[in-house]
Amino acid sequence: MMKAPKVLIVEDEAIIATDIQYILENSGFHVSDIVSTGEESIERASRMLPDVILMDIKLKGKIDGISAAEHIYKQFRIPIVYISAYGDERTIKKFQSVKCYGFLNKPFEENELKTVIEAALIKNRRLNN
Repeated sequence: MMKAPKVLIVEDEAIIATDIQYILENSGFHVSDIVSTGEESIERASRMLPDVILMDIKLKGKIDGISAAEHIYKQFRIPIVYISAYGDERTIKKFQSVKCYGFLNKPFEENELKTVIEAALIKNRRLNN
């Protein structure tokens, strides 16, 4: 039996993070942790080495999701899927400057979440084989 892919959720709105966790765990993923700041995401990513990170762009703290993702990807090559309520052109251009494995605009459907996570995992496997 295959191990469930580990997902780190980086989301500063607890209700949204809990909803995402529920959806992912009911879809066969393992949520290894939920954090709410860019600083925490870097620390947890280095310690847990999840298979994929679901990263909100706007976070509490000094480091936004894009800066945290850039650091994490350079250090650990963990695929990042961005989530944001801000789908404006400036935000999208900014996150595209970092290796991007997917983007979800809030609110999103359960199927969209599962599909974009699975696609990120497949893309990462192909790039690393």
